[in-house]
Amino acid sequence: MNVRSQPSAALTGAALITAQQEKPLLRFVACGSVDHGKSTLIGCLLYDSKQLFDDQIDALAVDSRKFGTQGEKLDFSLLLDGLAAEREQNITIDVAYRFFATAQRKFIVIDAPGHEEYTANMATGASVADLGLVLVAADGGLTRQLKRHLVILSLLGIRSVVLAVNKMDRVGWSAETYRTIEAEFREFATALGIDAIVCIPIAANSGDNVVGRSQSMPWYNGPTLLEYLEQAEPTRGSRPGPFRMSIQWVNRPSPDFRGYSGLITSGKVQVGMPVKIYPSGRSSRVARIVTFDGDLVDAAAGRSVTLTLADPVDASRGDLVAGIEQAPEIADEILTRVFWMSDAPLRPGQNYLLKLATSTATASVEPNLSVIDLDTRQLAEAASMARNEIGTCTFKLDRPIAVDRYADCKDTGSFILIDPETFDTVGMGCVERTCAPRPRWWRWSWPASWRLKRKNPDAAKPTRRSETHFRSLAKAMSWRATGSLDTFVVTFVITGSTKLAGSVAVTEIMTKVLIYYCHERIWAWVPWGKARPTHSPGLQQSLGH
Repeated sequence: MNVRSQPSAALTGAALITAQQEKPLLRFVACGSVDHGKSTLIGCLLYDSKQLFDDQIDALAVDSRKFGTQGEKLDFSLLLDGLAAEREQNITIDVAYRFFATAQRKFIVIDAPGHEEYTANMATGASVADLGLVLVAADGGLTRQLKRHLVILSLLGIRSVVLAVNKMDRVGWSAETYRTIEAEFREFATALGIDAIVCIPIAANSGDNVVGRSQSMPWYNGPTLLEYLEQAEPTRGSRPGPFRMSIQWVNRPSPDFRGYSGLITSGKVQVGMPVKIYPSGRSSRVARIVTFDGDLVDAAAGRSVTLTLADPVDASRGDLVAGIEQAPEIADEILTRVFWMSDAPLRPGQNYLLKLATSTATASVEPNLSVIDLDTRQLAEAASMARNEIGTCTFKLDRPIAVDRYADCKDTGSFILIDPETFDTVGMGCVERTCAPRPRWWRWSWPASWRLKRKNPDAAKPTRRSETHFRSLAKAMSWRATGSLDTFVVTFVITGSTKLAGSVAVTEIMTKVLIYYCHERIWAWVPWGKARPTHSPGLQQSLGH
């Protein structure tokens, strides 16, 4: 039988379960352009590493005769492409998750679609991955969609990538073709901040360099794909984060018990630990850590718990419980990187619901919008952000919330955008930088702009005022100077005195200049009908690479 190797008699029952639990887990996402062989590669990996039972192989043989594209051979892509539409079109539409294990470690492989129309599904799968497996067809090279996937991996903080140059049989197992693609890929990925790159030439249909070493490429001396995955140490998530728990529910079954339930997304908490509730900033200590199995002394990330505090504090769903040493930032304005998923473009002035952890706030899109050019990898000014585009955007929130930079804490630094009318998820993003909340009068005052410019020349300026005081005054004087000519002429004709006519005209100019100037300053605050301001040069640097 073509099945997994059986455990030895010494590893049975509880010992086997313990051995499996102690194995390290690697989540990796398979991405790349459509028809470059992602599903075929994953299916081949499962088959050659003997992860399939006989009934699965028999079912695969039947499906291959019915839906397959490999003639009499097994079509490994059908192991993951299970939807009827996927098999009819021979493409991946939805994200497929498969678990398998070897003697060295456990894996969760995420098979993401390569078609541009389903890029949102790829981003969803990549958001939980530790490593990116990027496929490129040797006879196709780096495509625009593959570059988009790389930018999304970079956006999500994935810094470890393995490039699998597939379909090497179609280019005659050419080492020159492989090295050309490798050099181009390394240049593009390095510019995005991806620093751990490994390249492997493979042929998924025949299994060359997938599990076993290829006899057709003697010029390649590196590891096979499975050998690399078994020893890979992704950089993402290697640094322990600060304690964070977003409150999902206030648990109060009786007057004698008040607990705050949620998932610990980062760090560790223990009984007696001082904590704060954000954004209010109220302090207390952890009295108990309650779970279904009983009280705990401490709990780490990934555990759902109910915390009771030593002091009665006002906290509700959406608030954040955090340690006092590494506090989150409290902000009502955030500079973010956004991946847009809606057919309706993202434009300044629009409002969305921003959901970050368990907190939801109304977010208004500020005018300083930019989009990443996939060819140059540079930010460019944009009036809007279309579907599947990636860029930077500043959001003004209706209230201060507790956030972290995505680089510091993934779970409290990432968010989704929801259409307030249809409640569709229209975008996802990561927090790059925050702005401390200020009084409303300060945000739009000229001292705020002057002080921000002195403190940080690249800081975002108040965006709603494009008229300067000098320009408003000059417009008022020129308007009244020309408008008072008729007053001077009419007064001179009636009185015959140039002195009296001049006095009347000057008086009219002075009074109406003041009125017009005040009128201009009021309209300068109104964003309706104004042209969008130019892009701040600081946003180009905020890409971070």
